[in-house]
Amino acid sequence: MADTTIKITDDVRDRLRILAEERGTSVRSLVERMATETPTEAERTERTARGLAYIRANLCPDLTEDDVRRAQQWRADIAAGRLGSRR
Repeated sequence: MADTTIKITDDVRDRLRILAEERGTSVRSLVERMATETPTEAERTERTARGLAYIRANLCPDLTEDDVRRAQQWRADIAAGRLGSRR
């Protein structure tokens, strides 16, 4: 195991400490978990391709690229708060 030092702002360091404490873990474990569980762009692309292949094979054989694009835009709009409202 290698030791690594990273430079972050005091605010980020403090936030990491709070997040780790809330999860009952250390900052080191929190960062390790984030790094190992966050997919890379290549992994996301592969997961998307596998998911679309499954959907086309088992649920919706006529799913078009336009359908996929519209669904991705819909999800992005929800995530950005442009659709739906919290009450």
